[in-house]
Order: sequence, then structure tokens, then C-alpha cells
Amino acid sequence: MSAVSPDILRAFEPLSVLSEARLKEFADLCYLEHVGAGVDPFRVKASSEQLSFLVEGELRIGVEGGGTKTIRAGTPEARVALVRDPPITEARTLTEVQLIRIDRDLLDIMLTWDQLAAFDATRTGRFKILSSALPSDPVPSNWNVMSGVFSVRNLHTGAFANLPPAHIGELLNRFNRVEAKLGQVVIREGEEGDFYYVIESGRAQVTRTVGGVTVTLADLKSGDAFGEEALVSEAKRNATVTMKLDGVLLRLAKLDFIALLKEPLLNKVSPAKAREKAAAGAQWMDVRYPSEYQYDHMTGAINVPLAEIRNAFSVLDKGREYLIYCQSGRRSAAAAFLLAHRGFKVYLLDGGLWAAKTDNVSL
Repeated sequence: MSAVSPDILRAFEPLSVLSEARLKEFADLCYLEHVGAGVDPFRVKASSEQLSFLVEGELRIGVEGGGTKTIRAGTPEARVALVRDPPITEARTLTEVQLIRIDRDLLDIMLTWDQLAAFDATRTGRFKILSSALPSDPVPSNWNVMSGVFSVRNLHTGAFANLPPAHIGELLNRFNRVEAKLGQVVIREGEEGDFYYVIESGRAQVTRTVGGVTVTLADLKSGDAFGEEALVSEAKRNATVTMKLDGVLLRLAKLDFIALLKEPLLNKVSPAKAREKAAAGAQWMDVRYPSEYQYDHMTGAINVPLAEIRNAFSVLDKGREYLIYCQSGRRSAAAAFLLAHRGFKVYLLDGGLWAAKTDNVSL
């Protein structure tokens, strides 16, 4: 096994849409797996929880319903994950191969957050927030800074892991931008936690009192965050953070975060019920990237990527029902929330395509 470079990941879909920072993050979590000829590469690895990409070599797969196909690295067929619809029933490497395996849930989380913070180049490096109601003074910050804070760890197991996807855009809107001066104590050890902070510019120092002596724990720079304990616990501050230079902080109130943890009311339908509605005239809407949509989607579905959903408000028919889906249900929950607040009749496919395939709903 060997390390993976971001350049290798960029050759695959939908990884190619991710930012350089995201690709580097994934590269640190992946490895190249070498498999000899004449072997089933899925015999040991649990493919249902992973996406496998063919980097080098050639293999033959059998699919559910009969038939086989040969996949060669570097071809359009190999640009997408090997395990998709219809399910693979057997596989055999025809040559020595190299594979990359990625946790499909982690990738889906990253795609959801990145689409909800779509970069808007027309605003000179600032990003637009996709939400049902933009505040009068949106946070004028660079998403490259914010995305560094919302790392895989934070989004999968950290402070933001339990945030309903429909509220991601609103969360970003609730950050306030505040100036901080050299020497200013932003948080003080022993006080109650009330805000979570991200350093947009400037530097800060983290200290703690140990045995009556002040000990420096860390230096913080642009893109670093602190105070996350305030979001997830009632614990008092365990350190002091002081500005080392003038700067700008993005601040999120604990009460705002807690308010957004409540799951919004959405009309969820099972795969079987969604199929009935589609047969009665409801329109499937796929909110994934086109590179995902083109390889597997519901029959008759239109593709409106989440990052472009606001552009569709003026052309969609408010008199028609829409069945919204993505891979897992994360991105579609956010899209359904935005559309519902604009008065559209929308239903969310519960569990997304993963659930539909398990339930044998035909694509």
C-alpha cells in the first residue's frame, strides 16, 4: 500500500469537483491498494460502505441480472466508482491492479457542505450562502477559510456532525464578523462558553494556567477555530485565547447552533411511495453533480445540482409535485428545504438512492 496524491483523486468523479483543500484532506485518508491478477478485489473489503476506484490495471465484473463487462484504468468507464447500480455479483482482476477505496459516507458529507457553500467569483473572492432567506448583512468571508474549519473530523464526528443537512446553509449565515485587536482576550479560562470562533485574519495564542504558571498551548492562524466545546457541552472554558495581531473573527453563538440542531419538518416518502407518486405524474429531481447524475439516476429525472437550486426557482412549476433525491438524502434534504420555503410541492426520497437501490426501486 502507498500514499495517494490529490492529482490521482482529481481524475475520478465526483472527486474532481472538490477543492484542492478537500482533495488533500481525502488524500491523507486514502491509500493505493495493490491487488494481484486473478483475484476478486471485493472478496474481503466491504464494498457497501466504500467506493472503489480503478487507478491501474484491468478487471472483469459480473452484474446483477447477468452479463459481464471489462473495465480498464484510464477509460471513461473507470472514472466512476466500480460498485454502483446494478450491483456487482462477481469480480476478477485480469492484470495486477491498483485501487483507491474511499468511505462513501465521508465523501457524501464533503459534497453536501461544499455544494451548500458554492463559491461566487463575481463577488471578488466572497461566497454566497444558499438559504431560504439571506440576511441583510451576510458574512463577507472566503469559503476557503471556512472549508478549512469544516474538516472531515468536524463534520463526521465533531461539533457539526449532528447538524441536519437542511440547516447547513443557515448555519453559515449565522456567523457574525467581528474585529479583534492586538492583546484582546477573546475567551478566558474558567468562563462560560458562549461562542465558537474562526480566525479569518490575524493570529492568536492559546494559554492555560498550570500550577499558577501561564503555559502556552498553541498559536492560531487564519483558518483555525477555537471554542468548539461551547457548541456541544456545558463545560467552562479550559483555556484563554488572546490576539497576537489585529484581525477579524467569525463568531457563531451557541444558542444559534443549538436552535439549528432541530430537524426541520420535511415531507419524506419511502422509495415505494415515491415510485407511486412518479407514476402519477410527480417529477424526479436529482440534486447531485452532473458527473454523478449521468451514470445512475431515476428514470425521467431532471438534474438540478444543489449549488444551482436557487437559479431554478423561476423556471420550476409550482403546480407540480417534485420528488427530490441525491445519493444518501443529505443534499436532497437541503434542496427540499429551500424549495419548500419558496412554495414548491416537494417530497424527499427518504435515504436517497442508496435506500432506493436496497428497496429495488428501478432507476
